[in-house]
Amino acid sequence: MKYLRLTKLNNLDNATNMLNFSKTICSNYVYKNVNLQSSYLRTLIVASLLALSVPSPGFAETPLILAKAGTEPQAITTARVERLQRQLRQVQPENYSLKRYPITNNNASHWRNILWTTALVEPQESYVAEALNGILALTTRSGLSKPQMRTIEMSMQVGTQLYLSNPTLYSSVKQQFLQTVKGSRNSQWVAMALSGLAKGGMTPNELKQLRDRTRQRFPKWSQDVFLQTTLQEVTQLLAPISVPPLKDLLHRNIAPQQFHLYVICQPNREVLCQTVLKDRNGQFVRQNGKLWSVPLLLRSVHGLGWNFIRGQTPQGIYKIEGMMPKSEAEFFEAYGQFPLVKLFLPFESGVREFLPGKKGRFAGTIKAYQALLPPSWRSYFPMQQSYWAGKIGRSLFRIHGSGEATDFFTKNERYLDSYNWNPTIGCLSALELYDEVGRLQQADMPKIINALIAAGGKNLSGYMIVVEVPSSSKTPVFVEEIEAMVR
Repeated sequence: MKYLRLTKLNNLDNATNMLNFSKTICSNYVYKNVNLQSSYLRTLIVASLLALSVPSPGFAETPLILAKAGTEPQAITTARVERLQRQLRQVQPENYSLKRYPITNNNASHWRNILWTTALVEPQESYVAEALNGILALTTRSGLSKPQMRTIEMSMQVGTQLYLSNPTLYSSVKQQFLQTVKGSRNSQWVAMALSGLAKGGMTPNELKQLRDRTRQRFPKWSQDVFLQTTLQEVTQLLAPISVPPLKDLLHRNIAPQQFHLYVICQPNREVLCQTVLKDRNGQFVRQNGKLWSVPLLLRSVHGLGWNFIRGQTPQGIYKIEGMMPKSEAEFFEAYGQFPLVKLFLPFESGVREFLPGKKGRFAGTIKAYQALLPPSWRSYFPMQQSYWAGKIGRSLFRIHGSGEATDFFTKNERYLDSYNWNPTIGCLSALELYDEVGRLQQADMPKIINALIAAGGKNLSGYMIVVEVPSSSKTPVFVEEIEAMVR
């Protein structure tokens, strides 16, 4: 989330779909004014956020981002329950009928809305599987219109999510994905189907056969970014390679006089990621003698691979440049009440300077990108993900909170350790919690924003590096482990 262009994804054309879709998409929004209800409440909230926000004793003069005291109507329990009930009312059998709603241009809006609701609710129903089966069967058909293709692509995204959540009930998705790999001419769909099958637990021999068959069907696969990156991922899954020393990455400065935010994750994105921050002088930021750190969730609601729109947050290098204020109250549910931190991938437009002294976006070769990494990491393919994601066209990644209740996403119930962080469709999710009457209880965005301003100045210009380290644990990487590497 995430990182995507609305025009490329769906061209949402009505207010209902825009609101539903904005639950996790990264977009503009402005700081919402909230009335202060009492001097006591104001003092309580501001005092707690001050304690939360100051990165270290040396930054007392840095302007602070603070929460506004008062209540947020959209965070009140009754409003949240009503939104959830609206979603549940939509996942009824009649709305999944392909006879009633055939895959035509006129029904594209209906299916966008229903499929997004399906992603939120994750209904475990045979009629949902039957509808997906019918839609995905179209991947091998030619002569499809753009609205039809968008419906199919979204069905593949949601189909991946449901298949990974319940391979038995949604076994028909697996069968259609197999048919897509064997018969579709659309290389992006073939890559997405292959990626979903690989994540679904195929045997190594089955996966190798599919990989080889895909290469035979598409002789120029190495010139197709979707196929190239997916086949590389499959090959690495079949023959894992060792992760280079993390300490090499932590001690590397991409550019002088730029802060570096490191987001250290596990391959299992259900587990929270840990962040540490290095200031413009190359010194790691500390708070009360310990490394400054904030947990973030980098899990896509669909469980898609990083090289697809709405997929996981890619590993690799991003440019951090500025903040995005909230523009409309409707976006509170998706992003909460705080500004968003803007991130730019290689090849993405809108950045002032991806590299110091070179105005505009990064437009170099893979070798130029690799040169930004320490030597031990340059040939490690996973750290090239942000480069290839930018090539594919992913964009608009942000770090943001969320005003929506965590139980709005049904899947959250399965992740006890990261339950309070909402998934996205590519963005990095920070903690933001409200009580039953809509009062802010806890939020990490002020801490993140204030630390970045203190480390890099008001213009907020620096780098973010996302990296996965192997672990069998279901707890975030311990800050103490990072401390040992830093020292």
